Amino acid sequence: SSGINAEYGEFQTFQHYFIQINLSYPRMTTEETVHKTNRRRWSLGLEDLDRHLIKAVLAEFLGTFLLILFCVGSANSRVLAALGSEFAPLYYLVISLAFGLGIGTIVHICSTASGGNVNPAVSIALLLDARISVIRALLYIIFQFAGGFAGAGVLYGLGNHQNITVDIAGANSYDPDMLNGAQAFFLEAFGTMFLVLTILASIQEKRKDTKSYMTPLAIGISILIMHIFLIPYTNCAINPVRGTVWNIITGIATDQFWVFLFGPIVGGIVAVPMFNIIFA
Repeated sequence: SSGINAEYGEFQTFQHYFIQINLSYPRMTTEETVHKTNRRRWSLGLEDLDRHLIKAVLAEFLGTFLLILFCVGSANSRVLAALGSEFAPLYYLVISLAFGLGIGTIVHICSTASGGNVNPAVSIALLLDARISVIRALLYIIFQFAGGFAGAGVLYGLGNHQNITVDIAGANSYDPDMLNGAQAFFLEAFGTMFLVLTILASIQEKRKDTKSYMTPLAIGISILIMHIFLIPYTNCAINPVRGTVWNIITGIATDQFWVFLFGPIVGGIVAVPMFNIIFA
């Protein structure tokens, strides 16, 4: 009995000492634990080199192919383009719906295989946010442009545009009498920043229980809004592929080309620290 009491006394002393040590350190909340566990790091991406990456880049190729073929194709509709100026609001709305709903659907289709970037500005932003590796981002961008050129080529062939003598609709440009290059650049950067902020908010770890269709829906709505806003100014690219490949294939690329190539990239880059500092 005395031996048991002695052992029990030693246990109480140890228990008291352990509790004192444990309480001397600040306790980490559940949110802090999740944050430390989910902390992202930049990676070259050698571990990505497998068959799944092949599926991912093919998804990006096909997704961007469909984006140019269907969405730019809707903007290039001869029926819509031939409407008089009194129908301009209807024209803007129809094109905005085509891009918003179309890209949202494409993102939903590609999301399981690749994440559904279909936009180099988005891929660069996700790279900077350490959500995809360097190798994956580079391959995505290469295949996005390849898919864009393929889609633009098919669209050009389907429309028999080589026999058209009037201006081809659907290209990105701005009126120098309305905007200068810096203003157009700012608008494209601002529109892409809004898109990337929407994407980063939608894929935030705290919203991991969000329904799978909500992310592409939010992306589609943000694209629809930006098209309603930007079509009268720049015809709304907010995507370096969309802003360049159709202009090149149709032979109407001008010195405004750089605005639609680099404006969206800058906007995507700015969105990453803005989101993490203010909104995350």
